[in-house]
Amino acid sequence: MKKSLVAIAAASLVFGCGPTSAQSAQDQLDERYNRALAAGYKALFLCGAIANAERNGAVRTEGSVHEWELTGVYSAIDPIVRDLDYRVLRDADGYITHVEVDWTDDMPPRFADAERGDGCRLAPIGLAPSMPETAVLGSEQSSDTDKANEPASFNFVIEGGGKAPPYKPTAIDQVLADAHEDKYGEGTRTTAALVRINREGNGLVESARYTAGFDNETPQRTWSVAKSIAATLVGVAAHRGLLDVKDRTGREEWQRDARRAITVDHLLRMASGRYSDTPGNRTDPLYAGGSTVEETATDWPLIHMPGTQFRYANNDTLMAVKAISDRDADFDPAAFFKAVGMDHTVAETDWAGDYILSSQVWSTASDLADLGQLHLNDGVLPSGERILPEGWVEYISTPSGPQPDGPFGYGAGWWLMNKSEGIPPDTFAAFGNRGQYVVVVPSRNVVIVRRGEDPAGNRFDIAAFTRDVLAALPE
Repeated sequence: MKKSLVAIAAASLVFGCGPTSAQSAQDQLDERYNRALAAGYKALFLCGAIANAERNGAVRTEGSVHEWELTGVYSAIDPIVRDLDYRVLRDADGYITHVEVDWTDDMPPRFADAERGDGCRLAPIGLAPSMPETAVLGSEQSSDTDKANEPASFNFVIEGGGKAPPYKPTAIDQVLADAHEDKYGEGTRTTAALVRINREGNGLVESARYTAGFDNETPQRTWSVAKSIAATLVGVAAHRGLLDVKDRTGREEWQRDARRAITVDHLLRMASGRYSDTPGNRTDPLYAGGSTVEETATDWPLIHMPGTQFRYANNDTLMAVKAISDRDADFDPAAFFKAVGMDHTVAETDWAGDYILSSQVWSTASDLADLGQLHLNDGVLPSGERILPEGWVEYISTPSGPQPDGPFGYGAGWWLMNKSEGIPPDTFAAFGNRGQYVVVVPSRNVVIVRRGEDPAGNRFDIAAFTRDVLAALPE
């Protein structure tokens, strides 16, 4: 009996150590992976913020990126990201070639390549950067200018018309100023707040306020506002006859199982029925790991029948965009941006060349107002050319099928503010991480844009801000 008890005790000791050792090894692996992600995140944001600003003629310094984009990020990498050593490298002409970030002694640095005028792309973990012969180490640019140190406000007429003088709404000025304080969320950090009013017969009037270091040429990452841009690009493709939203995606990998029933409409409405390992907008391997859209978005299995469950997922938007590129080998969002006048906007790609239109777009507040204006005009450009199908705005702003829990509804690639008290029920919006918002109010002919770099856990109250903006405007 004693022998049996000793044997059991010994076995318990041996097997009891197993989970502890395994957990320790897993913790070490996770810590290493988080350092790799943090380095990739830092490389991509330093590259994207600085290179895309310089493309527009604006200035972002390395210190500014650390202060804004690299502060208050995901909890797993926030304690790591700012302390990692990095290098911003430029060619002989002064253009950024790439940004390197060290993360461990036994692997190459993480790096993001800059494509002149076309943003940056993040390399996979383990790939070593090639060093151009003419590369020189970048240095901190001086921000000792009025532009970088003083907040800026603008009131101006974009398009003239009629004889009425430009409308300069002082009440709006106060609301925009309030957006830069804590009124709409403690700890939030607004970089830009903009209101564009379509005055029939008298053109478009835009009022905006920017925080120090940002102006109407300074792009920021849109995060999930890009999903609404992606939905718009689907509309452009539909107008060109490349696809119909009721079409099945046609993905070859899905033809052998029930995923073949997934339509483009299902993808736009976050109702594909596919599984994803994290809810919401987290796709770390793609956004910070250097993986590709094909590697991360395609193969998730079905766990609900298409069209029966709402689950917000980057992967659905990414596959909706693949439905365009699978049908159009020359697909390039830059042509759309040029047509709409979004000249300060860049869509970035993964390492394989697929656009990451669930998040990785850099744009200005004014350009995003142009996106909203296009929808106020139901897809018709100022020239009179239609680039979206007739009725497209009704389609994207109408709920259909399963809806999310919470205060907002969901249409096709756009959020709905039809449940928000004091806001017209026809209001729809693009929402993005860290406080990116584009609100379109057709019944009031108004577009509202708020840009920010809100720390994780601090939320800007876009419904309250929208109510205050509308209350400050004449009926």
